[in-house]
Amino acid sequence: MTNKQFAFAVTGSLISILFFIIVNYLTTPGTIWFIYPTLALIQWPISIYCFSRGKVKEYSLVTSLLLILYLNWENQMHSPEHLWFLYPAFAIIWWPILMFAGHYARTLSMALIGSLGVIVSYGLLNALVSPQFPWAIFPAYAVLWWPLAIYFSSKKKWFNFSVWAAIMSAVFFITANTITTTDIWAIYPIFALTWWPLSMHYYRRAR
Repeated sequence: MTNKQFAFAVTGSLISILFFIIVNYLTTPGTIWFIYPTLALIQWPISIYCFSRGKVKEYSLVTSLLLILYLNWENQMHSPEHLWFLYPAFAIIWWPILMFAGHYARTLSMALIGSLGVIVSYGLLNALVSPQFPWAIFPAYAVLWWPLAIYFSSKKKWFNFSVWAAIMSAVFFITANTITTTDIWAIYPIFALTWWPLSMHYYRRAR
């Protein structure tokens, strides 16, 4: 990519943003909608610059910050009484974190640190922002698969993985059942899950 191509992308992006601002002001001044195409137009020169120079990590960082700023703006404009932008923000920031981690992102240590960070951050968010319902167990359950899968796949202990995954899932379903309703429904997915380690066990014996 030459400097002229990058300059064209910047110029085209700025002119287009200015055009949308003028149209927004002249047609619907009471509704600020130009921000939506602006977010996409800003990505044009940023993506051209970063990918042409192999700066994928930097691209993930800049794009993540832009997304979080955009979500914060949406939050403040439409529902400032509830800071909902923090929910996706905690997930978005893991994109540049994993990109900058490089090969370390595939290690068990990174999986443990990452899963613990997600559980703690969403746990605090649950307790401070929306304590009415303990929804943090859902992202916690999802993220615990990360270190579990990395550990047992590195050891090639597939049967042990199925056992621990089934136990973890059973605990999750029992907890979700307890906090959501008095009806007992957790037994159904738990019964289905028991077939996973059982099938792994008999397959291993058959071999």
